[in-house]
Amino acid sequence: MTPKPEPMNGAHSLVRTLIDSGIDTCFANPGTSEMHFVAALDRIPGIDCVLGLQENVVTGMADGYYRMTRRPAATLLHCGPGLMNGLANLHNAMRAGSGIVNIVGDHATHHAPFDPPLAQDTDALARTVSSWVQTSQRSADVGRDAATAVQEASRPGGGIATLILPSDASWNPGGQVASRLPVPGPPPLQAQVIDAAARALRDHGSEVLILLGAEAALEAGQALAWRIAAATGATAMVEFPCGRVARGRGRVPLPRVPYNIDMALAALDRFRTVVLVNAVPPVGFFAYPGKPSVLHRDDAVFHALARPEQDALAALTALAEALGAPRTGFPDPGPRPDIVSGPATPEGLARTLAAVLPDNAIVVDESVSFGRDFYAHTHAAAPHDWLHQSGGAIGIGMPLGAGAALGCGRDRRVVTLQADGSGMYTLQALWTQARERLPVTTVILANRRYDILIGEYANVGATPGPTAMEMLDLGNPSLDWVTLARGMGVEAAQAATLERCADLMAQSFRSDTPFLIELLI
Repeated sequence: MTPKPEPMNGAHSLVRTLIDSGIDTCFANPGTSEMHFVAALDRIPGIDCVLGLQENVVTGMADGYYRMTRRPAATLLHCGPGLMNGLANLHNAMRAGSGIVNIVGDHATHHAPFDPPLAQDTDALARTVSSWVQTSQRSADVGRDAATAVQEASRPGGGIATLILPSDASWNPGGQVASRLPVPGPPPLQAQVIDAAARALRDHGSEVLILLGAEAALEAGQALAWRIAAATGATAMVEFPCGRVARGRGRVPLPRVPYNIDMALAALDRFRTVVLVNAVPPVGFFAYPGKPSVLHRDDAVFHALARPEQDALAALTALAEALGAPRTGFPDPGPRPDIVSGPATPEGLARTLAAVLPDNAIVVDESVSFGRDFYAHTHAAAPHDWLHQSGGAIGIGMPLGAGAALGCGRDRRVVTLQADGSGMYTLQALWTQARERLPVTTVILANRRYDILIGEYANVGATPGPTAMEMLDLGNPSLDWVTLARGMGVEAAQAATLERCADLMAQSFRSDTPFLIELLI
């Protein structure tokens, strides 16, 4: 006698709907409330599950995955506190325009009114970083809600979609698989904005800045922006918090808006007109006494050629055609630098990285203060993608690198430039890199202090004393990154000179597993 098929519960409908909607990866740190979802992931093939040992690692990996694939992954987080642990890197993902589908477990609907210890206002927490939030109250709703979550996270410009899943909505029968929902196209461009930008470029090209972000900062967008700039005398730049930039030989050697407020004000002062392409008007990261919040001129005129959710390539193409801008070659960045010898300096490390970086690599930059001048010295490196710390919440570097490697199918080498203080926020990402055998080389910039905050003391006009300096010191005791990495299963070595760092990087590039270099600076 043939046994009757097992009734579909909410968790099974969730997994099948996610698969049918194009989700193939789930970054997870599950708990009790999510066990039926975990069991469904086990029984239904089609989703690659990647374990992170802390939720901020999980959400950071999902961000890196999206930046390289332009497709959302799922995360699995345990109740409100688990979501809270992952909020910092969800903030970074939101600022980078990444798409993520969060599945956040919750107490069963009949248990929540008793205020159990893990109870939280998960909906309110999720709304701080999410463009869409929904709680599935019944198993019959789970599939429908999951399909909508994927649709929302797949929209042009990205979006964080958070589905809150009470445990009884997972285990109860009555689940229904939902069909994949169509993803809306980008909002239409405005012809009058294109015309206005063209007039400004014709009349005052040398005083016009073309500011690129998101998709516009990738290879095709850069080529179009340079075509326009070369024809009109305008300047093209990348916004400071841009999530991903195509760089290296064969790409446009674009400068980036500086972080330092005085440098940024000086760099942008000559531009009376700013054409925004997937970018927003530049503002300072922080307020400083006696200095403005905005980085542009007070009288600057802005043209939003393409908002972050609009089609940058179509907008730039239309603008180039309106101007009759001919196709042109890119500026020559000069010869590839040689390896620099001696102790590490920002310029020396940048030039050394450019000398050894393999073709088609991915650079993840959470160098914070040490790496602010890396751009100028890496234009002649091999072609690569550069992923930035987009939202200012530190602890993104190592998870972002892991997610980027997974998104590229482990086929591209990732080099993570990681400040030591911020690296301690998500050290657990090294364990996932080892478990998944990811081709990631992490260079720890070991200055053994929160150097950026020492600089910020001067910027805000405060004077640090002994107590303040002790709070910024990481050298008592010193962090031993070689031992820490090996404890996570990652091979590691220390470098006191740039030539030793170059040797270790080259050695790691010949492997398909993770490696960590503690570079003393």
